[in-house]
Amino acid sequence: MDEKTVRMVEQLRANPAMLQGLMQSRDGQALMQMLTQNDRGAGLQRAVQSAAKGDPSEMVQMMNQIMQSPGGAELVQRINKAIQK
Repeated sequence: MDEKTVRMVEQLRANPAMLQGLMQSRDGQALMQMLTQNDRGAGLQRAVQSAAKGDPSEMVQMMNQIMQSPGGAELVQRINKAIQK
């Protein structure tokens, strides 16, 4: 995960209202669809549980996979821009 994405995650963690707004946005919904499309969200659930216990490696891996696709990288870039406003 690049530095911008790490900052975005930290901002969202510190601001639950911002996170809720993101998740209700079109881009947030698209991100959730990308994160859950392969296994109906089981992998995302495991990654979130691991991150909550202090091990973000699964979440980082999921985000890296998304960012390797042109559409995923563009989506994350739009989310980053929206959060910076």
